[in-house]
This record gives sequence, C-alpha cells and structure tokens, in this order.
Amino acid sequence: MIERNFSETKNWLRTARTITEALPFMRRYAGKTFVIKYGGHAMGNDELADTFARDIVLLKQVGINPIVVHGRGPQIGEMLERLKIKSEFVQGLRVTDAATVEIVEMVLSGHINKELVSAINKAGGTAIGLSGKDGSLVQAVKARRTHKDPGSNIEKILDLGFVGEPERINPHILASLEHSGMIPVIAPIGVGPNGETYNINADTVAGAIAGAVGAARLLMLTDVVGVLDKEKNLLTDLSVADIRRLQQDGTISGGMIPKLDTCIHAVENGVDAAVILDGRVPHALLLEIFTQRGIGTLVRRS
Repeated sequence: MIERNFSETKNWLRTARTITEALPFMRRYAGKTFVIKYGGHAMGNDELADTFARDIVLLKQVGINPIVVHGRGPQIGEMLERLKIKSEFVQGLRVTDAATVEIVEMVLSGHINKELVSAINKAGGTAIGLSGKDGSLVQAVKARRTHKDPGSNIEKILDLGFVGEPERINPHILASLEHSGMIPVIAPIGVGPNGETYNINADTVAGAIAGAVGAARLLMLTDVVGVLDKEKNLLTDLSVADIRRLQQDGTISGGMIPKLDTCIHAVENGVDAAVILDGRVPHALLLEIFTQRGIGTLVRRS
C-alpha cells in the first residue's frame, strides 16, 4: 500500500496545474520560431547553463523552433589578457584589430559555441554550432561610429577595426536546419564582402536574425529583471512610442538603450514581439513563454 502525505499531493497538484496552464501557450506557439540571445552571468553559472539547455530542448519538443545566439565578452577579455594583447572599448564596443579578431573567433566559435552545443545535446536535443561565417549566414559590413571632438566640435569617424554590423542574413540555412529537426547555436561572427572576419555584438546579431526569419519572439536574456520605471518597478509592456518617450525623459538610459534599440529594430522588421528578461532566474524562458504574466519587459510595435 502506497501512502501519500498531504504535502506531496499539493506539490503534484501544483505541477499538474502548471502544465495545464501552459497548454494554451504551447498550442499558440507550435510551429513558431523564437530567437534567443543567451549571455550575461547565466553563461558563467553551470547550474543555470544546464537549466537553459534543458529549457531549449523542451521548447523544441513542444513544437517551437528555437534559434540560439550567444555572446560571452568576459571570456574574450580573459584570453586577450592571458596572451598579453591589449584591448579597449569605445562606445561599448571592443576595438578589434587583426590579432584580436582571431582570438574573438577562437573563443566564441571554437570554445563557447561548442560548449553550449554539447550542453543542449546532453539534455536530449540535436544542436549544431555555427558562426555567421558558415554558409555566409551573417554577411557584415564594417561598423561606423562617430565622436564629436569637445574642443573643435568637429565630428570624427572612429575606427573600430574589425567590428561589424549585419548587412544581410541568409535565412535558408536556418530553414534547412529547422526542417532537419536541429537547433542552431550561433556565434556572433560575421563575414565581410572580401571574406574578412567581423566581431559583431550578439544582441545585434540576434535581432537581425529574428527579423530575417520572421520570428514570433526575440528573447534577450540579460542580467537585469527588465526595463524599470523611475521608482524601480518593472515595466511589463512597452510600445515603440513608450520607449521613445521614456528615453527622452531619462527613465531609460545607459546600456538598456542599445538593447531596446535592437528590440525596436526587430519588431519594426516583422518580429511579433521582443522581450528583455532576467537570465539569472532559473527557467526564465519557460516562465516568460508559458505563463500568463511572464517575467520580463515585452516590446511591441504599437
């Protein structure tokens, strides 16, 4: 005879309730493509990384097509320091000379990408690692930034070296992988018109890919809970107009501006919605996708 205590029964009922609540969302998103930008401290935490891998496999098993784009700036910095290669940042972008771009590609495509692929495969998925150079997936051009000299007030063009921006995405490669049941894991490296290698911001690559494949969601895992108002309350739903207004009054500032610019670019290029959410929360993806309230800031066009 099996005896069940009241506490165990409550836990099982809670689990059953969670599954039934998720069912309408599973139906809604079946067959849809989600682009997930994975980065921040979640990548440096083994437990969170394993949880992320299992969640990606679950999305695939319930009929969602996940595409993962990853970063990992700290590990690039560590390797450059170990090799005694000096590196600096300008306007939040790492100035990338010929020596640096080799290290960037080695760390992102050679180490981090394969580590993440292995974690997803270990969790039961079929992941394949790519960089933007594979099949000319991410065709890039040199990034251009300007700086106004405070003395002369003359605007000067900054040379960031091999820092690029996506010019064109080849979605056919990703469609082929989807039809084969594979999960693409993409390192944010692009290829230039003459075959040169470009280091690209992972957020920017994720947004460009989401637009190119007509994703239902762009999910950007960060190290913050989302967009906060001036009283530090989470703003759960923002239109493009809301974001512009909050930028003007100073509510949105600093590193959140480029992330939201990526979200705006995505939704203006056909993505249904973009979400900024806290990757430090276990199962953040599932909580956002399969619950009524979600846990992040959703950005929509209007």
